[in-house]
Parts: sequence; C-alpha cells; structure tokens
Amino acid sequence: MTAEQVWWSSYPEGVGREAQPFPVENLGQLVRQAAQRYGDRKAETLVLPNGMQASLSFKEIDRLSDDFASYLQHGLRLQSGARIAILLPNALAYPICAFGALKAGCVVVNTNPLYTPRELELQLQDSGAEVLVVLDHFGDKVASVVPRTQVKTIVVTGIADFFPLVSRTLIQAKLRFSGLIPRLDLPFTRLPGALRQGALYRAKEHLLPDAVRHPEPTRDSLALLQYTGGTTGTSKGAMLSHGNLLANLEQIAEITKIYLTYGEETVLTVLPMYHVIAFTINLLFGFHTGSHSILVPNPRPLKNLHAAFKNHEITWMTAVNTLLKALPDEPWFQPQMTRKMLAVFAGGMQTHPSVLQRWEAFTGCLVIEGFGLSEASPLVTYNAAVREGGRLRRTMAQVGGVGLPLPGTEVRIVDDGGQSVAPGGHGEIVVRGPQVMAGYWQQPEETARTLRDGWLHTGDIGCLDAEGYLQITDRKKDMIIVSGFNVFPNEVEACIALHPDVADVAVVGVPDESTGEAVRAFVVSRKHLTAEEIRAHCRSLLVNYKVPTRFSFLAE
Repeated sequence: MTAEQVWWSSYPEGVGREAQPFPVENLGQLVRQAAQRYGDRKAETLVLPNGMQASLSFKEIDRLSDDFASYLQHGLRLQSGARIAILLPNALAYPICAFGALKAGCVVVNTNPLYTPRELELQLQDSGAEVLVVLDHFGDKVASVVPRTQVKTIVVTGIADFFPLVSRTLIQAKLRFSGLIPRLDLPFTRLPGALRQGALYRAKEHLLPDAVRHPEPTRDSLALLQYTGGTTGTSKGAMLSHGNLLANLEQIAEITKIYLTYGEETVLTVLPMYHVIAFTINLLFGFHTGSHSILVPNPRPLKNLHAAFKNHEITWMTAVNTLLKALPDEPWFQPQMTRKMLAVFAGGMQTHPSVLQRWEAFTGCLVIEGFGLSEASPLVTYNAAVREGGRLRRTMAQVGGVGLPLPGTEVRIVDDGGQSVAPGGHGEIVVRGPQVMAGYWQQPEETARTLRDGWLHTGDIGCLDAEGYLQITDRKKDMIIVSGFNVFPNEVEACIALHPDVADVAVVGVPDESTGEAVRAFVVSRKHLTAEEIRAHCRSLLVNYKVPTRFSFLAE
C-alpha cells in the first residue's frame, strides 16, 4: 500500500478498493436497464406547493425519453454530438429530455433558468446548442436571446405537462390568469407534440426492418457540458463523457451498497437538476437504484417543501448548508418527517459544524459530507458510514472534513512545485480518476492549466491525515461559494465596471450566516451613486446569487 492509498484501510467492510463496473456502455443503456428492473414503480413525482402532484414510472420515462430521442434523430435530423440546452427547473420533463438527448448521442447542456439574458446568451453561444428545451415561464427571456445564437429549434414545456387532464387544465388556467406565462414570439414546438412525433418515427422503425439505425454512444462519447465559473470572467463547460459519469455512478454505488436498498428508497430532489450534484446523484444514481424521486420545482420559500415531506416518507436527500440551516427553523418541519431518512448527502459548500450538529440532533439523520467539483462528475471524496438499524453511523472519528477518496480515485496534496507533501501537510488538492473530465469545451489553454500530467488541479487547499481523511482548509483559486453556487469575482467586477459612473471596482467574498459566503463590492464612482443603483445594474446582468449583497464606496 502506497502513501497515496492509505485510505483503503479506512473503508468500511464491504466497500472495495475499486468500483464494480456496470454492464453498460452508455447512460441510455443504464436508463433502459433500470426501466426493465423497476418497470411500473414510480420513478419521478412532481409535487407542487399546494400539494398537487403527478408521477411517471420507470417504464414511462424510458418510453417517453425514447420518443424524445427519436424526435431529435429523425424529426430534427441531429447528428451525434449535437448540443441540447435544457433550461428547466425540477420538472417531469427534465428526465425525459435529458435521457432522450443522451440516448440520441447528443450532449446535454445544463442551463440555469435563473440566468439573466446576458448569461444565457453567453452559454448558448459558447456551447453552440442547436436545440433549447425551456419552461414556458421563461419565454420572454428566450425571445430576446435566441436570435443571436445557433439555436434552431425551441421545445417548450409547461409545469403541468404530464399531470392528469383535470389537474393540468386547472394549473394551466391559474398560471395564465396570473400572467406568469409570457408570450413567446418565436417559432416553437410543444414538448407533448415533439414526443408524439418521436413515437410515430419509432413506430415506423419497427415496421421497417431495414430502417437506418443510429450508432449507440460509447463510454468515450461526450454526454454533458456542465458549465462552471471561469478564471477569465466567463463560464467554461466541463466536458463529461458517458464514461466519466458512469464511473462516478459506479463509485457511488460501491460506497452506498452497504446501506441503500435498491428499489425501495425515496429521494427528495430539492437541489436543481441543472446543478451537477443533483444531476449525478439524484437523477442518474437515483434512477439506477430504483429510487422514487420527489421533485420540488422551487424551494423558495421553504414552505414549498411542506407537501413533499408531508405526503412522502423520504429516505435520503441531497442538500447544501443553507438548506440544512434553514429547515429546522420552519414551523411546519417536524422531526417525525425524517423518521425514515437514512442520510443527507451534503456538498457544494462546507457544512458548518454547528449546522451539522443541530440538524442531526433535530432529525436524528446523519449528514454525509463529500467533496466534488463539476470537473469530476462531481464526487471525489465521501464520509464513510454503515447502517445500524434504520439509521447510519460514521465509521471514523474525524468530523468536519470531506472524508476519504472514492474507490478508484487518487488524491494528493502538492506544494507549489507539484511535489507531494507529508501527511498532515497543507497544499493544493489534486485528483486523478475515471470520473475526471476530458477538458474544457473549446478552451485548450484553460484545460492545460487545470489538467497536468493526468491530474486535475482543483484550486482548493487541504490536507490528508495518516488515515487518508481529507480536510479542505482554504481556496487557492479566486472564487466565492454562495449557497453551493460558484461565483467568480472577476465576472462580477466586469459587470459592475460596465456602469458608466463606475471608475473602479473590486469584489471579494465575506462570511455569511445564511449562505456560507456572500459577495461584497468596493466601488470607486465618478459621481454620486447609491448601493441600490449599482444593485439594480447588477440584477440586469447577473443571476441573483452573483449580485453583491453589500457595497462600500471608496474615494480611490
């Protein structure tokens, strides 16, 4: 055993040093395999704040995603590698469109619905997306952006799609009456219509044995462009292959097989599936394990989660520190709502020790922290646990760190010269494993800076102890983490500097009780400016979590 692999001896009994490979070559095959295994069991249930809900089974999602794949291949005649941007909150359309794109050999481009038109345009232009799947709530945003991009087809879905007829009619009427569905003055196709087209093409294929068959993606095929903040002030797309994502799923399966029961779990999906944590763990891993995923489209305000907790016995969920801190303060949230919950898998930002202790005391449910990043699909490390009765127990004395490297993953701590430091020493965390991205989309220089000699340089500072337990102690890269979302100061500075009355600006991260960190701006103005004027300017250019919460005005 080498010094880099001391963590092997810290694995719980039953967890292997290497993950067992799945007998599939792509994510589409993984979906079909799950559908065959779990059939009519509920796969996804969308729960609205008023308690109305709709469900789709594993078999239904497999069939509908096949229809969407057929629509892309035959209706739009897209080639393998075409990019499909998905601009959706958590909704039943999300797994259908994501799985369909992957089955068709296309590339999913996860896109934040909260983006401003400027941010959306930059991502669509950079990815070269040809198809945009969008919720009808965002029609006005799309209309101003799409003509300046390579998008050729807009597919529109509504939150009520896939609800029973009566419920669907009521929801649609209420949304229209409330003025929440803006007019979209561009040609578009409704998702149900696209699915009907795809079903017809599939029927023709079955009747024509000599019909042209499209090649299946391989593990090397690109599956996902997951955009992450760039050091140059614009986002860059981490290129994740089918093999990268399958490898991370295999690793997660290896560490959780000793306590999860396939086909019997219920997962709360409150983190957005366009975020890489929920995409990999809730969507892909949840589907593979036959978990019933409870989708919450918008967690703000937190009372929107009440119906999900009240009507479903959640057995696991993913979360960030902000959610774990706020939920116990909700008057409706009671400990009995988590009586069946094995664990919360926390990431995206550090879980504060006081938040972790309070959550576990209030709910009796363990918080399992891990370390990950978009460039690693995302999971790299985890806190080991075993099942005792209906709960989990940590197997290591260390608390507050991010745990052990996953099976098949190597982690080193290196100094500025790239040399490994002694156990307990501090340095940059570098990672090697099958889940690490191929590089950044059309950014060879950024790729070369981040991937060196097969190692992913994370930009995070940490230390490994003698048992292989990882602690993150600082951040080398210039980044602020707000409620699990990455904010790069230079992007915020560039937007503030566009204001004609700003002479100079600097942006930093400051501790925040609610969000972990918050954005603070120091501004030198050419004439008198107020914080609200600058804030309004920022809101027109930046998604809300990037907008500074505090402004300080300086003379120079």
